[in-house]
Amino acid sequence: MQEIIKVSQLTKTYSGTPAADQISLSVNRGTVFGLIGANGAGKSTVIECMLGTKKADSGKISILGMNPLKERKKLFEKVGVQFQETNYQDSITVQELCQVTASLYHEAEDPLELLSRFGIADKLKTQVKDLSGGQRQRLFIILALIPKPEVVFLDELTTGLDARARREVWNILSLLKESGLTIFLTSHFMDEIEKLCDCICILKKGKIIFYGTVSEAIDSSPHSRFEDAYLWYTDEEELTYENL
Repeated sequence: MQEIIKVSQLTKTYSGTPAADQISLSVNRGTVFGLIGANGAGKSTVIECMLGTKKADSGKISILGMNPLKERKKLFEKVGVQFQETNYQDSITVQELCQVTASLYHEAEDPLELLSRFGIADKLKTQVKDLSGGQRQRLFIILALIPKPEVVFLDELTTGLDARARREVWNILSLLKESGLTIFLTSHFMDEIEKLCDCICILKKGKIIFYGTVSEAIDSSPHSRFEDAYLWYTDEEELTYENL
């Protein structure tokens, strides 16, 4: 399979403390890769360095054969990004935001078709600030798909969605994966990771503590369920009890 993302020995420190410590990973075309870990584990730092919005202290990063720092403009014609925390002007409508986003790219998907697929076509004239949390989250995913990306980065993609909407998004992403789209995601929902991801990387304090498939993560732990295995790897279960 063709390697789409390659990260080698990525390191980024803040005030002498490593937020990403010798991170190496690889993602093949048409696969879903999950980067997971507790809050503060280093996920955001890794992604920001991968996208070139922050400069790593050391290491090498390649996405679609391009350096995200040196070829950022060219790369972003082929990469879609959805961040959990995104701010837009209060008065902009869904239609206006989609049109503005589409205008940034040489080729773009039909926003109305994407809005229909994600079930919010009736919100065209609605201001973004008036959308529900779930509707806003679906819109942000749509914005990431407008540039017809070869790779899409999704941060907590189904936060705020109810169970039915989450499964609808999963089904759409599964179809996009089958069409060849490469998906790099973060999530705190372990059922989502288990359902979607071909490969996962668990971070703890900036270091990789597990790299492989969900099945391998379970097999390498003393547990039979992935969520329990994840808590075992990250020690989050112990921390939860300590805070009770």
